[in-house]
Amino acid sequence: MRRRLKKPDMEKVRVLIDMAVEEDFGHGDPTSEITVPADAMVKGDLVTREEIVVCGMDVVAEVLKRYDKRLRLRAFKQDGERANVADKLAEIRGPLRSMLSAERVVLNFLQRLCGISTMTWKYVTTVRGTGAKIYDTRKTIPGWRELEKYAVRCGGGYNHRMHLGDAVMFKDNHLAQLGRYLKPRLKRLVAEARQRRGVRFVVVEVDHVDNQLDRVLSVPGIDVILLDNMGQWQLKHAVEMRDALCGKRPLLEASGSITLNNVLTVAKCGVDRIAVGAITHSAVAVDIGLDR
Repeated sequence: MRRRLKKPDMEKVRVLIDMAVEEDFGHGDPTSEITVPADAMVKGDLVTREEIVVCGMDVVAEVLKRYDKRLRLRAFKQDGERANVADKLAEIRGPLRSMLSAERVVLNFLQRLCGISTMTWKYVTTVRGTGAKIYDTRKTIPGWRELEKYAVRCGGGYNHRMHLGDAVMFKDNHLAQLGRYLKPRLKRLVAEARQRRGVRFVVVEVDHVDNQLDRVLSVPGIDVILLDNMGQWQLKHAVEMRDALCGKRPLLEASGSITLNNVLTVAKCGVDRIAVGAITHSAVAVDIGLDR
């Protein structure tokens, strides 16, 4: 059963839409005004040229409102659904001038969001059956995080931190100063982190399994241990050590240089989560067109 999608915060999204419309349409569209009669009314279809996972229908509707209240969107595919080559995603009806003016901004949003949801879906389906979940990172385009993380959810992935404030994540640069007294100092830091308002979970990064992981596992209050840039043997060893010492908590997350070519190998090591920056920072816009 497909899990329920948490919708993006449209108040944040509208700010981004306003910027995009101003950027492209702030000085009008003289080409459409010259060539198209003011009373011309048409129907256009948003059609995908490739197999995708849909994301961005509500965004398209919001964009259209900025150009002309008479532009109406009728969606045939909902966010999170798959679409095949030549499928109609939606129908737009209204004034041709306004439709032509809005076309590029509509497609800019839709193509990128569907690109992220589609790439995420490829990772998710590749590891299906292993028990590992695909998570995103904070490697997002400035201003786009709300939408990009929503696209990840549409593709079946999960969101890590939305921002620095909703989790405490002790990475190698934070822990370097703890030195030989790692365990007692980390114990104090984790306890403090759990008292911070707004902090939903605590993560600790581990670079070495044999001389670091056992000490981190003995610290209470850690939700996730991040296994960064580890090979297959190290990941398996980390899972075995965690299971022997603690059972199935804290969760183990693999990260670093994860691709579609190696993600299944990583998942088969037994980790619970796999962080993939590529599903946002390297997603390619899909080919969607507006046909009349």
